[in-house]
Amino acid sequence: MTAADLDRILAIADIVHPAYPEERSVFEERLALYPAGCRVAERDGEAIGYGVMHPGRLGVPPPLDTPLGSLPADADCLYLHDIALLPESRGTGLGSAVLNYAHGLAKREGWRWLALTSTPGARSYWERVGFTPYAEGGPALEVKLASYGGGMSYMTAPVQARE
Repeated sequence: MTAADLDRILAIADIVHPAYPEERSVFEERLALYPAGCRVAERDGEAIGYGVMHPGRLGVPPPLDTPLGSLPADADCLYLHDIALLPESRGTGLGSAVLNYAHGLAKREGWRWLALTSTPGARSYWERVGFTPYAEGGPALEVKLASYGGGMSYMTAPVQARE
């Protein structure tokens, strides 16, 4: 992903996540802080999805639509901020490709966990690919999840070696 991709990324986000809007500055910051975690899924040269991920701390997701400021020096996981694919691209293997990339990136960085905040509608997908609800978050995690709206789940999965 480059800065030139951001208009298309925001258009995809508006389609895929209309109930969870984020400002352009959030995506700009993630790209500036951790470009290795910002990927574009393309078909025929056109972006049809994206993945944004960055170092994080287990049980401490960033609130929705909020700048990070900096990456945590004591990161212990790769946080999947967003993986979004246009509806017509689903079932093509792109989601698996982005997830495989995340596992590989986390493994190269030495992290043992992937983490994410799942929307209610996506939770069954994340469970199918190995994520489980994180039970150790406590009240601080509940406050962060509330920034996203009702029914959100903070989930983790162990990093796996993937081809």
